[in-house]
Amino acid sequence: MRFILIFIFLTSFGFSQTDTLPYVQVLGIAQDGGYPHFGCEKECCKMAWKDTSQRKFVVALAIVDPKAKKWWLMEATPDIKEQVEYFKKLSGGKYNYLPDGIFITHAHIGHYAGLINLGREVMNTNNIPVYVMPKMKEFLEKNGPWSQLVTLNNIKLVELKEDLPIKLSEQITVTSMIVPHRDEFSETVGFRIATNVKSYLFIPDIDKWEKWKRSLIKEVQKVDIAFLDATFNNINELKNRKMSEVPHPFVEETMNLFKNETDQTKSKIHFIHFNHTNALMWDKAARTEVENKKFKVSKQGGVY
Repeated sequence: MRFILIFIFLTSFGFSQTDTLPYVQVLGIAQDGGYPHFGCEKECCKMAWKDTSQRKFVVALAIVDPKAKKWWLMEATPDIKEQVEYFKKLSGGKYNYLPDGIFITHAHIGHYAGLINLGREVMNTNNIPVYVMPKMKEFLEKNGPWSQLVTLNNIKLVELKEDLPIKLSEQITVTSMIVPHRDEFSETVGFRIATNVKSYLFIPDIDKWEKWKRSLIKEVQKVDIAFLDATFNNINELKNRKMSEVPHPFVEETMNLFKNETDQTKSKIHFIHFNHTNALMWDKAARTEVENKKFKVSKQGGVY
């Protein structure tokens, strides 16, 4: 019993240098504009403008294999330089400064714009693998300034295929799955991350669950942890824009979809990708209300 309690403590608050188990760490929880949001002077952002400790990065994950001494980044956000430095601090500098690869879900600015920092004006990296779907690959190859990253070998594009696992190490594989979204420039995917310990679902952006060709309930049941799109809480959240212009599943809709499922299934869901207007980002009472219904709210820096 004592060993179990010690193990739970370690896995909740970090890993010792002897740990070899792979894990996922949340490096950002905000929607593409981050938190506080550019130009927002409302109450939701005032606190974060005044108190920098409350600021949150754009959604991203680190996938870590301590045994292989490698890590991979999910999403190249506008906050990439802060997030790479953040991971270095959280991991005690035990890994290469730059990730061993980057996975991109789609061509909306919060998810790929950080790639520009890999160019010769900044890091001038050498063939960092960037895992993308076919349309996303073509978009990066044929449009500047991204195409320069390819021609100068700052990045090496690795084409993904839906439902075909990519083996990153002995302990980790990643599988892409197409999801419906506003695909102006590329397709959009979610990722299933499988390790020899746990499995994860990562879908930071999707239009509506009912548009997806898969059953969300079944996909969540297949994994241990599901990081799901929680951009908006409900239909009344935006006062100055049509919600149809930025379709996402409301947190209320996702919880309602799982209302008849077990608490064990509900507790797998960790909401992520919060717009600055979403109280789950900054209001403790709102988070408590969701957690009382057995769902989880992702925390920046959290280890899973």
